[in-house]
Amino acid sequence: MDDREILTRFKTGTLDRAQAARLLSRGAPTALSEPDALRTPDAPRTSDAPRTPDGLGMPDAFRTPDASRAPEVRRTPDSLRTPDAFPAQDAFPAQDAFPAQHAVVPAADALRTPGGTAASGPENGAYPARTARPVGDRYAVIGLAGRYPQAPDLDAYWENLRAGRDTSSPAPSGRPGPPVLDGPARGHFLDGVDGFDTEFFDVAPEDAALIDPQERLFLEVAWEALEDAGYAGCRLDALTGPHGQPRALGVFVGATTFDYALLGAEAWARGRRPVPGTGHYGLTRRLVRLLGLTGPAQAVDTAESSALTALHLAAGALRRGECAAALVGGVELLLHPSRGRDLAGEGVGALVVKPLEAALADGDQVHAVVRATATGFPGALPGPAGSPPAVLYETRRTTTARIGDAGAATGLAALTAAVLQLRHGLLLPPHGSGEAPAPWPRPRDDRGQEVARAAVVEVSAPGCPTSRAVVEEHLPARPAPPSLPARWTDAQGEPVVLEPVVLSATTPAHLRADAARLADRLDEAATGPAVEPALAAVARALRVGRAALPCRLAFVADDVPGLARALRGFAETGTPPAGAHHADLRGGGADPLGLGAVPETRAYVAALWRGGRLDQLLRLWLSGVDVDWAALEDGHRAQGTPWTPPPSVFLRRPFWLDVSTTPAAPAGGRTERQT
Repeated sequence: MDDREILTRFKTGTLDRAQAARLLSRGAPTALSEPDALRTPDAPRTSDAPRTPDGLGMPDAFRTPDASRAPEVRRTPDSLRTPDAFPAQDAFPAQDAFPAQHAVVPAADALRTPGGTAASGPENGAYPARTARPVGDRYAVIGLAGRYPQAPDLDAYWENLRAGRDTSSPAPSGRPGPPVLDGPARGHFLDGVDGFDTEFFDVAPEDAALIDPQERLFLEVAWEALEDAGYAGCRLDALTGPHGQPRALGVFVGATTFDYALLGAEAWARGRRPVPGTGHYGLTRRLVRLLGLTGPAQAVDTAESSALTALHLAAGALRRGECAAALVGGVELLLHPSRGRDLAGEGVGALVVKPLEAALADGDQVHAVVRATATGFPGALPGPAGSPPAVLYETRRTTTARIGDAGAATGLAALTAAVLQLRHGLLLPPHGSGEAPAPWPRPRDDRGQEVARAAVVEVSAPGCPTSRAVVEEHLPARPAPPSLPARWTDAQGEPVVLEPVVLSATTPAHLRADAARLADRLDEAATGPAVEPALAAVARALRVGRAALPCRLAFVADDVPGLARALRGFAETGTPPAGAHHADLRGGGADPLGLGAVPETRAYVAALWRGGRLDQLLRLWLSGVDVDWAALEDGHRAQGTPWTPPPSVFLRRPFWLDVSTTPAAPAGGRTERQT
């Protein structure tokens, strides 16, 4: 009898708890000596290791103070507990006056005792020194993307945060649909919410108008996060699940509203057919289908805390081995007048998380590290030990003032703000304080050594679960690897610095736009304060981190300035540079000889790579033969400093519901509905 059958019999009453636990203890070792499924709310755990319900290790400060309701949770000493950090539900202000709150505070402040001394030691709820915490308990943020009011990308978002810029405005005049604000009310709105690139995502134009703009925007930002992580191409296949299946990427998205469906229902009442579907399942379904993902996928609705709750679920899925990485998102748009309110906000964000140990082994970039997550209602989830409520809550508008009350996107916006503060070493002041961002010094351990900065990010709202995450900057534990030898040599045995460069897109117009954006980024690196990237890092990022799409450009480069010039010339004229080739495989004809289906092709491709036959290798790729560039990297694949190309260009066009009153019902009077 395996574990699954034992659990099934327990749930149906065939076995009692003691019998089931005894049978489980005779079988193979499990993550818990007694599964949560067999445990009543007040039954103690049989293991001494502190755990959370999803198995994610977490400081005592994030556990419920009632040990009888959370088995085997070590209590925080009374001297470090603040009972009023989460007041009773009726103590929260009315929603109109205080719609949602979230905070980004340094973890060191949140873990300080009332006397002002930093707590120390795991028994009293402190975070141990960075070097004492195993990397297996933490999760790396390897990809990050987002769009927020007056910020089409994260660079603009950081500038808004750093400058304390007010991004509020009246209701957008050019947005389709009814106005969502009246009179002097102001909100924080995204630009171009009706735009979508149908060709990039292979969506028929007639279907695009029936897709919720929240789903369309999330799809674009999710793609940008995957590209930022370097997992939009062949590396995605290397993410294997518990049964060895490739593309084991989980997708967890926070969303709460159905404004577009309301608009569709009103149009339907006036005789319009068809109408958009309802339900947030499309947020995950379309991405799963587009990429052939095999990990868990779930849309989450816990009001303002939805995105951080999604992160909590993703951490649990990673801990249980259900996926090798997870994409976490949150999205909120204000499209229907019924939800119009002063200082309402919009936003969409996404990040990619992966176990830190695996991320380091695979050479992934690490924006930050997620050390712990928690979620629960205020009465069951205490605040960080020793943190006065004023410290925790008075900073709640540090981010909100820049994005407004952004509903389900609030958690991603706040978490992204925390990551950016960690990256730049600056602490944003509370909004309206008139203060400038302050340098954020790293704390020191008992030996006087610097340890990573950490921040607590929290989102809560009256009557809704509170979600919290602890994020930490990543301090590489090992020095940068030495320069690698050249991959190829000439006939005299001298090293040759050459790199095969590949670029692909969905249409020729996309390809030229991507080439222009990449040339801009390389030129900025050459003339700006940033260190110019190595040619090998640029070429590798394009080969292994991007999807192989039908319109392709390939050539061999020997330095970064020459690469930038070649890309610029192609973007301006559409003519490949000297020695380069391009192909358009949209009309069929990809891999005309069927070489991709022959097992010997992989060995042949590897031989071309080892021999430096780059022109022949690139011509195979241009013909449509799949090339696993990551596998060809061999010892170079996890070495060197990662470099992230700019995201792909979306050539967006407006799509919106036809809200005219002319009936458009199909023959027979049946109503079509988007599913």
